[in-house]
Amino acid sequence: MMRMIGKPAPLCRAFCLIPLGLLILALVAIPTRAGAQDASEGEKLFTSKGCKACHTIGGGKLVGPDLLGVTTRRDRAWLTRWIKEPDKVLAEGDAIATQLYEEYNKIPMTNLGLTDGEVAALIAYLVSIDTGGAPAPAPAAPALPAGDLERGKALFLGTARLANGGPACMVCHSVTGIGALGGGALGPDLTDVFNRYGGQAGLTAFLGSPATITMNAIWANQPMTDQERADLVAFFETTTTPLRTASTLWTLAGLSGAGGVVLLASAQVWWRKRLMGVRRPMVARANAKK
Repeated sequence: MMRMIGKPAPLCRAFCLIPLGLLILALVAIPTRAGAQDASEGEKLFTSKGCKACHTIGGGKLVGPDLLGVTTRRDRAWLTRWIKEPDKVLAEGDAIATQLYEEYNKIPMTNLGLTDGEVAALIAYLVSIDTGGAPAPAPAAPALPAGDLERGKALFLGTARLANGGPACMVCHSVTGIGALGGGALGPDLTDVFNRYGGQAGLTAFLGSPATITMNAIWANQPMTDQERADLVAFFETTTTPLRTASTLWTLAGLSGAGGVVLLASAQVWWRKRLMGVRRPMVARANAKK
């Protein structure tokens, strides 16, 4: 009995080592599980944040470059900052950012307001694909039904309602030749958007998941249907005139002039009435002194 207490038997030693082995295995597995969770979260963000509106992973160029292999082509620190604040990187004159801007129709990458954790998750997702740990998603622009030009124009103008209640494009955007004033000015002019966004595939993908903070917030809960996207793409394919026509400019000038005349006339009538109460007592006092 004394010998067993002083020196554990081989079987006892083996059982004592089991918890230690399990602890080591658990510690080794923690980073792997964390990496898998980050990659899974990154895959969700790739869709929810609108990344797939401009990029594919293994599906070829879209509005922006194909991201397959990007983690092997770009330095990790540069890629992290580029995803986090692309506007600042481009404004600083970064050579890679400038090259991408020029190559892809001068469409700047959108600052999506991502947190450091979201950026890390997106990169983990891209790394998992580049290292064979996850399948690449399908191309961002699936086949759509045939689009109808007139229906797309009506959706742009707002004379036809979007099925899920989204606002008409013309509320924020303009297109050459549409309406006397051309449309809204809150967003960019969409006259040549079909060409700038890489044709049918790129524009279709963008409309499916707009990669800007403002548009994503609007359309996330009231997305366009496939038919509506197809109709709008068919309409935008015809609006490729980069400048307003002379007739449109004359119309705008005429409306501006007419508006100015109306304002001046209204002011004259309004002020004339307001001063009448002052003039009459002054004239009366002057006549009384004579």
